[in-house]
Amino acid sequence: MKMTLEPSCLEWARIRAGLTTSDLTEKLGVPEIQIAEWEQTGEITLARAEKLASVTRTPFGYLFLPSPPVEVLPIDDFRTIGSKSASISPNLIDAVNDAILRRDWYREYLIENGTEPLNFVGSLKVSTPILDAANQIRSVVAWDSAVRAKASSWDAALNRQIDAIEQIGVLVTRSGIVGNNTRRTLSVDEFRGFAIADSYAPLLFVNSRDARAAQMFTLAHELVHIWIGESGVSNLIQTRPFVNSIEQFCNAVAAELLVPVSDLRSQWDTANQYSDTVQRLSRYFKVSSLVILRRLLDVGYISEEEFGRRYNSELVEISRAKPSEGGGDFYKTLRVRLGKRFVSALVESTLEGGTLYRDAFKMLGVSKSDTLLQLAARIGANA
Repeated sequence: MKMTLEPSCLEWARIRAGLTTSDLTEKLGVPEIQIAEWEQTGEITLARAEKLASVTRTPFGYLFLPSPPVEVLPIDDFRTIGSKSASISPNLIDAVNDAILRRDWYREYLIENGTEPLNFVGSLKVSTPILDAANQIRSVVAWDSAVRAKASSWDAALNRQIDAIEQIGVLVTRSGIVGNNTRRTLSVDEFRGFAIADSYAPLLFVNSRDARAAQMFTLAHELVHIWIGESGVSNLIQTRPFVNSIEQFCNAVAAELLVPVSDLRSQWDTANQYSDTVQRLSRYFKVSSLVILRRLLDVGYISEEEFGRRYNSELVEISRAKPSEGGGDFYKTLRVRLGKRFVSALVESTLEGGTLYRDAFKMLGVSKSDTLLQLAARIGANA
């Protein structure tokens, strides 16, 4: 049965999913010219419309609207610059919704077990002086550049910092895909991370498709969001302030957490004796060269002109170093993607009968009891 839909809705569904007409041809098995005709006339069969909705992960009813819907995320979107709104893909929507589902479960779990709310959530204001804000965060969570400098690798430094954050009660999720679906990758161009501020179960999400050093900045940035009690999605372009005062504050405090001015000055004289000054400082602080350049500009060691020139050249190098997602130990990877603290609590609750297996399967992204039991054995949970 053929019907006529609003052509712009059909085009919107494809673009929203990040697909070209050629991509859609491959997924639907129809000529590219036919897809072009749909998007010009709106004439399409019911079966094709259902398939289009499926492959673009678009709610079927959206295709019948008189105009494309304006989608919004369930948390604030700090990627918006001025009056221009950033695109929202199905993958980002599902990543945020999945995180909220886990947060909701963990929050209820903590309350049922008599856990007190975390007093640091929302304890800072954006008017707090940057140094004071960074010091307040350091008074709660271990954040020492000298300790990171001694880490054997970038991964070791990042994992150590994540462990320190989880120890104070913040859930940390680090993934580059939606759930466990390796075909649904998260775009770094779309977002770097997000934070869900909650007095019981605050959650940080870091897009692991990004370079390891860049993930460290995202981790710090989103942690500041927790401290000011502001949930939201960030993209952190250029690690420099946007017009938005919240992002300006989070960027500035994150930079001070990662590269304290006092530590930078103490390392400068030695590092500046070499031609690879920025790279040496980057290795010491375990942050990206972009963060180092920004801090050198903040302190006055380089000019705005030099910053712009070197920033562009560093972007090229960093783009070549982005890690791939997937592979390795499934159970270890699952705990990284969902957070050790969350996974341990969920598995324990399920084995004790406090959570239904079907609910645990949904949050873990698995489908078999054996998988959950294997996971329990790996983390030492008791049946």
